[in-house]
Amino acid sequence: MTTDGASALGRLTGALPPISLAEVLDRAELQTRVDRKYLVPAAVCEAVLPRLGGEYAALDIGGLRRFRYSSTYFDTPDLLTFRQHRQGRRHRFKIRTRAYLDSRECTFEVKLAGARDVTDKRRMPYDIDRRGELDGTARRFLEDVLTAYRMNPPATVVPAVTTTYLRSTLVQRSGQGRVTMDADLTCTRTGAAVSADQGMVLVESKSERADAPVDRILHDHGVRPVKISKYCVAVAVLHPRMRANPWHPAMRAFFDGHRPLYGAAPPR
Repeated sequence: MTTDGASALGRLTGALPPISLAEVLDRAELQTRVDRKYLVPAAVCEAVLPRLGGEYAALDIGGLRRFRYSSTYFDTPDLLTFRQHRQGRRHRFKIRTRAYLDSRECTFEVKLAGARDVTDKRRMPYDIDRRGELDGTARRFLEDVLTAYRMNPPATVVPAVTTTYLRSTLVQRSGQGRVTMDADLTCTRTGAAVSADQGMVLVESKSERADAPVDRILHDHGVRPVKISKYCVAVAVLHPRMRANPWHPAMRAFFDGHRPLYGAAPPR
């Protein structure tokens, strides 16, 4: 078995039946959902393949089953959204652009967390070449979404961190559940970069209820959900003076021994 997360994703998804993007959007877009997150060693990802094969298909676009993503997160200059997440605010939000580097498509997204750990994601198409900034249309979209949720739009937002990674997506063959599997995570901000442990895969189960097949399979292999946010751990490792108590266990598993490399250029 491989111990590299990216290779594990290739082996795992290559053994599953394919599903097209059109089928994924039709069956399992799940913009309102319950999420569970797991940090899984690459070898365990391969070990669960026999059981996943009967439950899931792998997203296939033009023969690709691993896709390069880049997400730039925006926050207030004093990192309000990070602090609200750290404080466990029930009603909070994140702001980001998400670029699909292989297809050169991009969206602007507002992710809202509400009661009972339900996530609601609102998004609009966006110019990939402007993904590191917010134009007037994006700012109006942000204001409209937050106002509709009775949240006060921040007066000023700036780029905070960027995350890049490889992602594979699995979809239930019967049902609407979806699983994303991320490897090769790198976090950057101006003048600094840090990479996560390449032997770990961040698995996220997204479904209408918190009991999808992948949750039961991982539980049987001794893997339990963890509290982790790619944005929050990126801020924590790149802004060492920020308190990040809720994510310390995940950071030790994902970033232990990985320190920021200053002077590194952000990936394109």
